[in-house]
Amino acid sequence: MNTKQIEHYKNKLAYEMDSWDLSEAMKENQKIMVVDTRSAEAYEHKHIPNAINIPHRTMTEELTDNLDKEILYICYCDGIGCNASTKGALKLSELGFKVKELIGGLDWWCRDGYDILLRDINGSGKKNLNDKMHKKS
Repeated sequence: MNTKQIEHYKNKLAYEMDSWDLSEAMKENQKIMVVDTRSAEAYEHKHIPNAINIPHRTMTEELTDNLDKEILYICYCDGIGCNASTKGALKLSELGFKVKELIGGLDWWCRDGYDILLRDINGSGKKNLNDKMHKKS
C-alpha cells in the first residue's frame, strides 16, 4: 500500500469538487456558497445560478466580513486554463473560510450539461440556460 499516494488522493477530495458533486450539494440545499472569482464583467456575461461574484483581486477581510464562516465556499473560474479560482480559494482560506475549488470551472460545468445564467443578446436580463444549447455542432 502506497500511503503517500492515498494521502494525496484524500487531500484532493478534501479541497476539490467536481460538477456532479456541486450539483448534488445544491439540490440537497447543503450549506454551501458558490463563488465566481472572475471579473464582474465575466460574471455578468454568464455564471452558475445562485453564485455570488467576488473577483479574487478584490478579496479582502473587509469585503468578506459579512460572509458566514460556518459554510463551505466553492470557488470557480473559467476552467483549467484559468487560476482565478485557485487564487480566490487561497485568499478565502487565508481569511479563515472553508473552501473547495470546482474542478474544470465554468467550462466543465457547462460541458456536463448544468444550467447557467446567460445574459441575453440585448444585454438586458438573464436566461437560465444550458450552454450546450448555444454551441454550433
